[in-house]
Amino acid sequence: MVIKKIGILTGGGDCPGLNSVIYGIMLKAYDAGVECVGILKGWKGFLDNDTIPLNIAEHDDLHTVGGTILYTSRTNPFKGITSKEETAKELAGKFNELGIDALIAIGGVLK
Repeated sequence: MVIKKIGILTGGGDCPGLNSVIYGIMLKAYDAGVECVGILKGWKGFLDNDTIPLNIAEHDDLHTVGGTILYTSRTNPFKGITSKEETAKELAGKFNELGIDALIAIGGVLK
């Protein structure tokens, strides 16, 4: 499978290095010819299809700003569910809805 578009989300709590990580991913993706999309508010945004385009030219100083431009949430898509398999299938379906081939989730813990 050729990856043409990746989604990036930040989950859990905010911390100073998240924008630097996002920027690093964007640099590598740009070098590889891969498009990036930001998923706002962590897993909540993933579930709600809440995204923004991430263009390296528009964010060339992102690594100098603390926190995360994508915001974050403590949403856990597996919390309070009865079937992890069904939930995983639903989450996999979101890849098509969001038009992404891969997902990079930064921070947070899914139990």
